[in-house]
Amino acid sequence: MSLLSDLVNLNLSETTEKVIAEYIWIGGSGMDLRSKARTLPAPVSDPQKLPTWNYDGSSTGQAPGEDSEVILYPQAIFKDPFRRGNNILVMCDAYTPAGEPIPTNKRYNAAKIFSHPKVVAEEPWYGIEQEYTLLQKEVKWPIGWPTGGYPGPQGPYYCGVGADKAFGRDIVDSHYKACLYAGINISGINGEVMPGQWEFQVGPAVGISAGDELWVARYLLERITEIAGVVLSFDPKPIQGDWNGAGAHTNYSTKSMRNDGGYEIIKKAIENLKLRHKEHIAAYGEGNERRLTGRHETADINTFSWGVANRGASVRVGRDTEKCGKGYFEDRRPASNMDPYVVTSMIAETTILWKP
Repeated sequence: MSLLSDLVNLNLSETTEKVIAEYIWIGGSGMDLRSKARTLPAPVSDPQKLPTWNYDGSSTGQAPGEDSEVILYPQAIFKDPFRRGNNILVMCDAYTPAGEPIPTNKRYNAAKIFSHPKVVAEEPWYGIEQEYTLLQKEVKWPIGWPTGGYPGPQGPYYCGVGADKAFGRDIVDSHYKACLYAGINISGINGEVMPGQWEFQVGPAVGISAGDELWVARYLLERITEIAGVVLSFDPKPIQGDWNGAGAHTNYSTKSMRNDGGYEIIKKAIENLKLRHKEHIAAYGEGNERRLTGRHETADINTFSWGVANRGASVRVGRDTEKCGKGYFEDRRPASNMDPYVVTSMIAETTILWKP
């Protein structure tokens, strides 16, 4: 096995200029990440200089067998923490051979919103708090939990330390460093309220890059849990009962919100979000009704609310924002399995472009 490890860690730059590019895309379910690799003749740093590629869409639920070719357009490049050297990860979106975005390509519409002059002028910043649950491979039960049984009640696990409170820290720390290596602006990690559940935060990231970075961070986590023999779950309520669910709280600000007088802009934006509550909930992740119950630090899915420092509200404004009269707010409604391209662009559209 040591020879195998040596080969996996070979430094290609010692013998060749060729590099490996891992093309990543989102499959037909909207949450299944796919990837495959190709050799490039030399290092590349600009996604526009990468070749398009294709895959069999009939095998990912994205095309019929009789016309199965789907085209990958490279959109963002990251350093590859697995192969290292000049090797890269390439976040792509998917199109028909005629150049039309396929229905599951949510990045295309998000890019249109983020390229709108009014949105560009406002420089929307995002910080996404991605919660997830680590499951035992054979039984699909959270790691650290007794098989078929339950641990002690919630309380000691949030940001907890110790063998009986923190389960999977080696995976979490490996992911943290892999994200930093890749060039993802990961800003932190912490253990969550339910044992076996963790969170990482991506941001601040501007516009479409928030979606690119979160998707690649998810990809890295999938790969690391694959190595560890642990199953990664983004289910918004993986365990029924008196246990916290998993969300993807999305922190947001515009240039106007960050400037003096921004608190009034924030309140107007929150009013717009209230008026479009149903549309946002419909786009904020599958199974979110199991999580947004009004319990376990959530607001009820059918009722919009906001408040300062209120973790039981749909939208939370921080004490610092209230005190300074400017800053950001947190949309607590998105589920852990939300599509960041959809959520980030929808928030920008509702708060910048949409008129009641």
